[in-house]
Amino acid sequence: QVQLVESGGGLVQAGGSLRLSCTASGRTFSNYAMGWFRQAPGKEREVLAGISRSGGYKYYADSVKGRFIISRDNAKNTAYLQMNSLKPEDTAVYTCAASSGNYYDTSSYNYWGQGTQVTVSS
Repeated sequence: QVQLVESGGGLVQAGGSLRLSCTASGRTFSNYAMGWFRQAPGKEREVLAGISRSGGYKYYADSVKGRFIISRDNAKNTAYLQMNSLKPEDTAVYTCAASSGNYYDTSSYNYWGQGTQVTVSS
């Protein structure tokens, strides 16, 4: 199975940027689509973005489209989420996940990281 570890979370002021990283181990990284999700207190988990195995295809939720960018480096076994123009409502635990299926099929993500906290102050 795939083990995923996120990093890069923290505290940032509104309007600022953060880049999250998700490093994989255990299996061939390029065999998996990757996605980013978040969950705020009292809210359901929200899918943010997905990227295909090659990185050529991407999906974004409307809530982050134009502000967040998903990417991957298969040579480094790492996926990224560049977050720009952050808002207080972006505050949440951010988690990466790997899918044996399609990058746009949120039900196909079957390996999950532990999450990293992102807090955006106003």
